[in-house]
Amino acid sequence: MLRLTEIKLPLDHPEADLRSAVCQRLGIADGDLLGYSVYRRSFDARKKSAIVFIYAIDAEVRDEAAVLKRLAGDKHVMPSPDTTYRFVARAPAQLATRPVVIGTGPCGLFAGLLLAQMGFKPIILERGKAVRERTKDTWGLWRKGELNPDSNVQFGEGGAGTFSDGKLYSQIKDPQHHGRKVLEEFVKAGAPEEILYISKPHIGTFRLVGMVEKMRANIIELGGEVRFGCRVEEIEIERDAAGNGQVRGVVLANGERIPSDHVVLAVGHSARDTFHMLYAKGVYIEAKPFSIGVRIEHPQALIDKARFGPFAGHPLLGAADYKLVHHCSNGRSAYSFCMCPGGTVVAATSEPGRVVTNGMSQYSRNERNANSGIVVGIAPETDYPGHPLAGIDFQRYWESKAFEAGGGTYAAPAQRVGDFLAGRPSTAPGGVEPSYTPGVHWTDLSQCLPSYVVQALREALPAFDKQIRGFAMADAVMTGVETRTSSPIRIKRGDDLQSLNTRGLYPAGEGAGYAGGILSAGVDGIKVAEAVALDMVGRPAA
Repeated sequence: MLRLTEIKLPLDHPEADLRSAVCQRLGIADGDLLGYSVYRRSFDARKKSAIVFIYAIDAEVRDEAAVLKRLAGDKHVMPSPDTTYRFVARAPAQLATRPVVIGTGPCGLFAGLLLAQMGFKPIILERGKAVRERTKDTWGLWRKGELNPDSNVQFGEGGAGTFSDGKLYSQIKDPQHHGRKVLEEFVKAGAPEEILYISKPHIGTFRLVGMVEKMRANIIELGGEVRFGCRVEEIEIERDAAGNGQVRGVVLANGERIPSDHVVLAVGHSARDTFHMLYAKGVYIEAKPFSIGVRIEHPQALIDKARFGPFAGHPLLGAADYKLVHHCSNGRSAYSFCMCPGGTVVAATSEPGRVVTNGMSQYSRNERNANSGIVVGIAPETDYPGHPLAGIDFQRYWESKAFEAGGGTYAAPAQRVGDFLAGRPSTAPGGVEPSYTPGVHWTDLSQCLPSYVVQALREALPAFDKQIRGFAMADAVMTGVETRTSSPIRIKRGDDLQSLNTRGLYPAGEGAGYAGGILSAGVDGIKVAEAVALDMVGRPAA
């Protein structure tokens, strides 16, 4: 197979034009093209009057060697890489102990799935509920203001990504094509096949629910075990005089002990009690940067027009997204985060007396508003120094301030952009209706954000308006606060993917500071599963 890149065609091109373009690029007759498939399809909308599709194509030709020789100087024609996934190990007939995976977000699910596919029969523990029961609890907060601390947007089967846009793209380096394995498993579980080739695939919450259930069933069919309502109270660690440890098992909140020498820690970025437990047990943890800000909502039609011009609403383009960044005069960077076209702003707290926002879209992305986090980077050296877990206290402080500013009912504090820029509180909505449930309380967001974040946002919004006309419109809605952009800690690991000072503990995914989003978390779950498998069969990690 040959991989052809940078094939550009008009937005509404006939299907036959793609085959003709492949033949033209390769300089071959139509009869010498034996077949082709789309590996990737993106679009270039920089010139709004002439939006084009950009294809990467895998093509089978009659005389591949001759074509490659003739086009040796063309960097856009090369042999197709082998993206076939190959298991690194197989479990022995007898296992002394079974590996334990803590968490059923995308990282934990893929770690468990890969271990099950290799025959290691993992035990997967989840503090929350199965995905459909969890969905009911989540709606309980959104509709009634009733929070279940162990079953919500952050905790439960599927992880935080279940109630999101379901984005399946990432900028991570992936030389082993693990991302392809993630996407292929999602397709097996019911995702649309288009996620294999469109440049920015997404699934949406409703589809993710059914997919997660099928993946769980697959793990169980392969001999794995998935247990809900099982919060890990303690990880048992033996330490020597030098402080080096070895995991020996986990203890659940109900007192049950599960012996294991291999524990995958895939708990997500909000498992604050677990982080405190690990620190108390001597596991090496360090503070890391994250970001804080708000969710902003605009009419989706405004974003579509700004991005696509006369092609706004075109069915092949869908709802438009954006990516923005501004380097502020106070040394901070403000940027868009987790943009959700045609979506809603959702309540994402996991602790009583705190308000946290996030964004979510369904597969159709057909809600009236676009929303995105607009956040400002912060760092432990300057903003929460002195302790590896200080970022958690920082998050909690501003989440509590948001709860107070929202009226103490899980309503979120909200402000119109015009009022925010003018430094006055809002008292009512304008032309943009907020989508957040269980509702918003109009106020002044500066009381629940650090002053340097407020300063940076007031500078960034007009700058963003120069890139997307109308972005700083007076009636756009800002809802606070967005604090869970990433984990405030990193549980450092070595080349073997085990904790620096605790063998058998495999920090993984977003909570440990090694992923950001569904795809990268799934990839990290695969990498960690491979490391566990190799260690269990006595081979060093690659």
